Amino acid sequence: MNRTHPSDDDSRAARAADTFRQIYGDSPDGVWAAPGRVNLIGEHTDYNDGFALPIALPQTTLLAARTRTDGRLRLHSAQGDGRITELAVAALAPGAVTSWAAYPAGVVWAFAEAGHAVGGADLHFDSTVPTGAGLSSSAALECAVAVAYDELYGLGLTGAELARTAQRAENGFVGVPCGIMDQMASVCCTAGAALHLDARTPERHLQVPFDLEGQGLRLLVIDTRVTHDLGDGAYAALRTGCERAAALLGLPALRDLPAGKLPEALSALPQELVPLVRHVVTENARVEEAVSRLRKGDAAALGPILTDGHASLRDDYRISCPETDLAVAAALHAGALGARMTGGGFGGSVIALVRAGREGMVGESVTAAFGAAGHRPPRTLTVTPAAGARRVEPAPVR
Repeated sequence: MNRTHPSDDDSRAARAADTFRQIYGDSPDGVWAAPGRVNLIGEHTDYNDGFALPIALPQTTLLAARTRTDGRLRLHSAQGDGRITELAVAALAPGAVTSWAAYPAGVVWAFAEAGHAVGGADLHFDSTVPTGAGLSSSAALECAVAVAYDELYGLGLTGAELARTAQRAENGFVGVPCGIMDQMASVCCTAGAALHLDARTPERHLQVPFDLEGQGLRLLVIDTRVTHDLGDGAYAALRTGCERAAALLGLPALRDLPAGKLPEALSALPQELVPLVRHVVTENARVEEAVSRLRKGDAAALGPILTDGHASLRDDYRISCPETDLAVAAALHAGALGARMTGGGFGGSVIALVRAGREGMVGESVTAAFGAAGHRPPRTLTVTPAAGARRVEPAPVR
């Protein structure tokens, strides 16, 4: 985790600190930033103890924070309705908070549940991570609180420990049974690299150089503007199916099924579990192939791997939707080297790997295809691998 790091967030941090003073009547103890993420490959593998390859986004959630001594937790968001949510730390319990505030409050609860001596705080959030786009805006909220509390309360935890705390908040407090990939990406990614994550032992994560600029490449994120609530049961059903399949095969997790034994394993499973297992095993193999290509300096070779991953998510895991399928097809038609949906599924964003100079053509192709199909225009942005969660030193607003 990067404790301090000068960045483009500095001027935003100064504004966040100024807003904090207007809301709470005093200066914050500091301002922290935590990014959203894009997963290059390795979707729905983390809760199967598998592998993933995310990058952190330049888009971040900023948190201006100041400790309190009365056990009260006050939360305010620049993207909210202007009201302050006030809670008692001692009264935090799963189900007690149902708004956006459940994500940051859940982190405080998770720290306390783990036995850490944490108290209240005044918190002000300001985020540029698109919500509902499958870019982990929720993990950015959680991880901003995790790194701020770690410093404010002198906890001295590692990046992986902070990510586990944030994951615990989403699992146990918010009620979404996610794996650890989003939180690890938000806390532990470094600029210019992808994070090779082994979800079984996240402490051993590795940084893999991902030099887009140097290889004449660009990574587009195409937000389809189709949102889906992962707390509505679909995500949980997928995870339950995977866990059931692993149990039937006598494995700790699907990660333990070698690709060479996949045909034999599939023949022993109920038909409804076959596509889930096939996706997880082949997706883990795609992550390992992607890492190998990047280590050889051949980022362009990720293209077919991305496209194969989308086909698996569409046909086996069945978490795509017409908009994401159309975005992938239109991007490939316009010359993208590869494209796939990213995130939990049922909407969200598509990533497309393109040659430098073709970003506009690919974006225009997708927009035109959406217009012809009667969909809302998508939003596109070009992203680079950014740094993980960090303290941001506010710079004066000029």
